[in-house]
Amino acid sequence: MATKTDTLIIGGGVIGVCVAYFLAEAGRSVTLLEQNDIASGSSYGNAGLIAVAHAVPLPGPGVLTQGLRWLLDSASPFYIKPRLDPDLIRWLWRFRGACTQDHVLRTIPVLLDLGQASMDLYDELHARHPLDDAFQHRGRLFLFRTQSALDHAAEELDLLRRFGVEGEILDGAEVRDRFPLASPRVMGGVYYPNYAHFAPARFVQGMARLVAERSVDIRTHTEVLGFQTQGAEVTQVRTTRGDFQAQEVILAAGAWSAPLGRALGLRLPIQPAKGYSITARRPDGFPEQPVQLSEEMVAVTPMGEHLRFSSTLELAGFDRRINQRRVDASRRALRTYVQGTEGLEELEIWRGFRPLSADDLPLIGRTRRYGNLVLATGHGMLGMTQGPITGKLVAQIVAGDEPDLDLTPFSPGRFL
Repeated sequence: MATKTDTLIIGGGVIGVCVAYFLAEAGRSVTLLEQNDIASGSSYGNAGLIAVAHAVPLPGPGVLTQGLRWLLDSASPFYIKPRLDPDLIRWLWRFRGACTQDHVLRTIPVLLDLGQASMDLYDELHARHPLDDAFQHRGRLFLFRTQSALDHAAEELDLLRRFGVEGEILDGAEVRDRFPLASPRVMGGVYYPNYAHFAPARFVQGMARLVAERSVDIRTHTEVLGFQTQGAEVTQVRTTRGDFQAQEVILAAGAWSAPLGRALGLRLPIQPAKGYSITARRPDGFPEQPVQLSEEMVAVTPMGEHLRFSSTLELAGFDRRINQRRVDASRRALRTYVQGTEGLEELEIWRGFRPLSADDLPLIGRTRRYGNLVLATGHGMLGMTQGPITGKLVAQIVAGDEPDLDLTPFSPGRFL
């Protein structure tokens, strides 16, 4: 006999637990399924940034051309592994269509609103609950070794200022005032105040404990095998630990949303964007200041007693192999930009898959095909940034309430 619940959430990362939290706050009966452990995917090893000012979408003029130049270099910041994959080809075609200045200008205010709404909710959650996750508001400092890269960053800051984003351009001395460990090779920087950072897995695990206290039924090590449908409804979800029936089904499975969507006849334009991180013991005296090693696109984030440095993305499908060249490139970048990091005690090398949509906007909302299915996926590299507001918006969709934000830019209907 199938287990029955009001709302069934598929996915135990930041999106899934935030959806569970706001549904539980609204009094819904909720069951959450996770194929591994809570925060075992991208919510575990990411850069731990709440990046409100990170609002320029990945697709833009010239980006695909740059990606093609990087294509043959597996150590490059944006690597696309050559392969004949129909899903990748369709994704690249849609990505190409979004590589316009018009898309950039339309997307920036949308991402800013989404990020700021989430930041406000992060502040509320940390004020209400004892979440032991090293949450800090310290902004983010972008470090540059070359004048050309700094000039490009200044142009991006000028663009973002048109939408109300605050930032400062710094010379080398001003950079070292804020971050004394900056290498002599660093000749300038850009500081954005509207960032926060934390230990992401600790946040997600803390939220999972909160929702469990609110009677959310969390089923870990429960893998979804398939679905039964009837007409315009998902009637049953089949798993390795039994079947489930729900009035509402929320698909929040990150990069695994695309293969699960195919089981429902939905082609979600989401690619698993593999990212890497190295977590080390934080050296004594390392500042509480996240920095970006800009030319190499490596984020460095203090997380309590740990220090994490992480690289950007690799489109190679669900290939779990660790590309040692990419890991070594991150190590070299850290030593180049930051003094005193030669002898770090490394604790873990991680890789994981982020759900990157073709236009770099999440899919949040109901599908046309199934009236009781809500998508909450495709957040790319901003899943931690957008987690709480996504959870609140999904809860409002389920309740039939007026959403806090206009959902039109996130509608699955733009693709499906």
